[in-house]
Amino acid sequence: MNKPSKTDWKRLAEMKDDDIDTSDIPELDEAFFLHADINVPPKKPVTLRLDSDVLQWFKSQGQGYQTRINKLLRNYMETHQH
Repeated sequence: MNKPSKTDWKRLAEMKDDDIDTSDIPELDEAFFLHADINVPPKKPVTLRLDSDVLQWFKSQGQGYQTRINKLLRNYMETHQH
């Protein structure tokens, strides 16, 4: 995150589920999950040439580096669409 969170994470972690006010959102029942669709664009394998230091930096962040690269590219794409 770019900005420090003002959320009191410690207090939230200590809350019991019954203490959380969910009156403003409907409860999801079994029927919801039976008919829910997941719309994830399919992945396509590609060969991509990256600078070795860029690739090494992403890999040094741990497992999932390809997913992180994809998320950054998606964010760039969505920011620059007309």
